Amino acid sequence: MPSGLNETPTGDRIHIGIFGKTNSGKSSFINAFTGQNVSIVSNVAGTTTDPIYKAMEVYPVGPCVIIDTAGFSDKSSLGKSRIEKTMLSAEKTDIAILLFADENIDEELRLYWYFKRRNTPVVLVISKCDIQLNKEIILNKIKTETNEIPLFVSAKTGEGIDLVKNEISKKIPKNYENLLITGTLVNKEDVVLLVMPQDIQAPKGRLILPQVQTIRELLDKDCIIISSTANQFKSALSALKIPPKLIITDSQIFKYVYENKPKESMLTSFSVLFAAYKGDLPYYIEGAKYIDSLTEKSNVLIAECCTHAPLSEDIGREKIPNMLKKRFGSSINVDLVSGTDFPESLNKYDLIIQCGACMFNRKYVMSRIDKAKSQNVPMTNYGVAIAHLTGILDKVTFTNY
Repeated sequence: MPSGLNETPTGDRIHIGIFGKTNSGKSSFINAFTGQNVSIVSNVAGTTTDPIYKAMEVYPVGPCVIIDTAGFSDKSSLGKSRIEKTMLSAEKTDIAILLFADENIDEELRLYWYFKRRNTPVVLVISKCDIQLNKEIILNKIKTETNEIPLFVSAKTGEGIDLVKNEISKKIPKNYENLLITGTLVNKEDVVLLVMPQDIQAPKGRLILPQVQTIRELLDKDCIIISSTANQFKSALSALKIPPKLIITDSQIFKYVYENKPKESMLTSFSVLFAAYKGDLPYYIEGAKYIDSLTEKSNVLIAECCTHAPLSEDIGREKIPNMLKKRFGSSINVDLVSGTDFPESLNKYDLIIQCGACMFNRKYVMSRIDKAKSQNVPMTNYGVAIAHLTGILDKVTFTNY
C-alpha cells in the first residue's frame, strides 16, 4: 500500500509515466494504482491538461514519482502544447505504462517504439477490461505488432493492478539503486571534509539539495563527516588529527581549496560528483576540452535546472559567464535556459554547460545528453567546466563505480 511522501528527493526516485489516448482511463488507473485520488477522473476528454507529478512510495516498487500525462490524441485548441508536455514527461520516464483502450493502436505503437529506442522499459496495459468488448482483438493486435503480451486491467474492480506493480518492480533498471553519489571513493570510518560556502544562493536555514543528499549518503556509509564554510576551511583541517581522505567542495571555490588542501587528500566537488551520478562523466570531461577552442565569437548555452529568481553572484548567470568572458573576451555569447526549457535545435552552440541537475532524474539529464550527442554539440557540466577553467581538472578525483 502507498505510504505517501517520504524524504527521498523526487529527482532520485523511479519516474513512472502513464501514457495513453485522451479518455483511455489513465487518471482512473493512477488512482487505483496508488490507492489515492491523485488525478481528477471525468468522462470529459482532456481533463488532464498539464502533467501531474506525484511523489509516493508504492509497494513493491518503492519510492517513485507517478506522472499522469495529457492524452496524446488531444485535438483541443491547446492540444499541441499538451502533447509537447506529454513528450517532455516521456523524456523523464524511467518506466512507461502504456494504456490501450480501443482497436486503433497506431498512436500507442508510435510511443511504444519511441520508448524502445530510448531503452525505456514499457508495461503494456489494456484498460477498462471490465467493460471492454474488443479486448481480445486489441490483445492480438498488440501481440502481433510488439511480440509482447499486455496485461488486462480494470481501475473499477482492481483487476490486474497488482500484476502491473509486480511487472514494474521487475523492470526497474538493475543499476538504478546501485548508483551512489560518492561511488567507491570512501568507505566506513573514512574522514570526509565538506566545504560549503553559505552564500546568497543558499536557502535560509537550510542546505542546498546536493549537500543534503551527499551528507545522507556518507552517513549511510558510516563515514566521519566534517563540514565547514570556506573561511573556516583551514581551521577545520587544523582540528583534524589526520588529513581527510576526501574533500568535497563547492565548485566555485575549487582553486582555493586545491591550493590549501593536504597533499594526500583527494579533492572533488558536489557538481563533479553529480556529473557521474546524473549524467555521463566521460562525455562531460571530453566536452570540457572544447573550452580551449572557444573564441569571442563562440556561442555557449548554460542549462540550469532550477528556476529560482536571478541572484547576484549566481554561478550559472554570472560566475561562469564572467569566467568565459575574462578568458575569451566580452563578445562571447552566453545564453541561459532554466527549468525544463532546452532548445530542440542546438546547432548554433559551440558548447553546452549543464548544471549538476540535482532537481532532475538521471533519465531526463541523459535525454539532454543524447540530444547534444546526436547534434554533435560538446557538453560539460558546471563542476567539470570550472575545474578546467581553473586549470585543476587533472587534479580532481572522479567517482568510480
